[in-house]
Amino acid sequence: MRLVVVGNGMAGSRLVSEVRTRDPHMKITIFGAETCQPYNRVLLSNVLAGSSRPDQVRLLDSSWYAAHNVEAAFGSAVAHIDRDTRHVVTDDGRREPYDLLVLATGSDAIVPPIPGVERAIPFRTLDDCERIMRKAEHARRAVVIGGGLLGIEAARGLAGRGLPVTLLHLAGHLMERQLDVEAGEVLGETLAGLGVDIRTGVSTSSVDDAGVRLDDGELIEADLVVLACGVRPISGLAAEAGLEVRRGVVVDDELRTDDPSIFAIGECAEHDGTVYGLVAPAWEQASVAADVITGGKSLYHGSRLVTRLKARSVELAAMGETHLTEEHAEVVRFSHRARGTYRKLVIRDGRLVGAIVLGESDAVGTLTQLFDRGGPVPGDRAGLLFPGLSSATPVADSPTLMPDAAKVCQCNNVTKGQIRACWEAGARDVAGVASATRATTGCGTCRDAVEGIVSWLCEQEGISV
Repeated sequence: MRLVVVGNGMAGSRLVSEVRTRDPHMKITIFGAETCQPYNRVLLSNVLAGSSRPDQVRLLDSSWYAAHNVEAAFGSAVAHIDRDTRHVVTDDGRREPYDLLVLATGSDAIVPPIPGVERAIPFRTLDDCERIMRKAEHARRAVVIGGGLLGIEAARGLAGRGLPVTLLHLAGHLMERQLDVEAGEVLGETLAGLGVDIRTGVSTSSVDDAGVRLDDGELIEADLVVLACGVRPISGLAAEAGLEVRRGVVVDDELRTDDPSIFAIGECAEHDGTVYGLVAPAWEQASVAADVITGGKSLYHGSRLVTRLKARSVELAAMGETHLTEEHAEVVRFSHRARGTYRKLVIRDGRLVGAIVLGESDAVGTLTQLFDRGGPVPGDRAGLLFPGLSSATPVADSPTLMPDAAKVCQCNNVTKGQIRACWEAGARDVAGVASATRATTGCGTCRDAVEGIVSWLCEQEGISV
């Protein structure tokens, strides 16, 4: 069996490692357009802020491929799929045969068609990140265009370097897809406290040598302009090969395209009308596809999305149907804008269908579990928003009360029970747990919880660490 994977990013690299875990003998070749080893895009804002080095966000060491008998072709873009002969053809003319092919081509940054946009730098890849950092060393002011998750991370990262930053966003409030109006405003106030000037409801007409020109003629001065205007699936290779493409490459519950020998996963794939832009669904899809490729029977039924942003002085979790109002659901809110705190529950038919937690809180673990499982919501709503306020409310983030089935790492679907089993097998620190389960290697927001569970287990057995 010859497996070829196109795309060596977060989805493709995970698929290869999952397949190799299940089948030590399958011939695997992976092609990556980028010249570097795969890295964690989620952590690029930490690199931009200077809190992490580029080498600290690598997903697989270069020695991993040889050690696991996987051929990795870096800087080798696939230009054509020959479905008749089952070959892929690279830009430099290499032809590689396949029995099964996986497309994990990811997404491209959206570059708005405005005059002078070539003066701006998209924030998407590690190369982009390094270009931004080089220019930031000599910049006096920066502008970030786009107030979604990526734009906020870019602005936070540049502000963390001490650079004055203006964030421009077309919509009326930040992260309008995930947040309601008040949550977006509270987030903006929090970012303003970190040195980011927020301008919402504005449209960019051009990028000039002196900065960014708005539609009304106002010039926002800057010598560094960063684009974070969203992404679009890279699906041209699939379309040219005659595969069904809508917003992304259309796949079924086995992640197969309409050609049963070709799969698609990650940001380029469209499943049941949805294209997912977060890492957790991509890794869930990689696991399912790896099962199917190696003879298993797994099915993918979609992902329940939890958007996380955790940085210095900014902590946010948003999940589900956050925009529903009292007309359609029970809504419970708490807002303390002076402290940068906003919490919201959206409950329908006794189940949590949406939530926003902005500001430091112990509630995220419990709410994520309720949302993920679709379990009934306890009657004490205040106790959900403020764990510890009511003795009847279980504190999911407490290792003592957290059930073994509780999901601790959302990105990698790691439960407390798996962490306990890993600890019992000899892992006595976070690094050991991460190596065995991959917990903490996605967005990193579960690190404190994993550390707490490991410390608690060590305390129970009187083990000093």
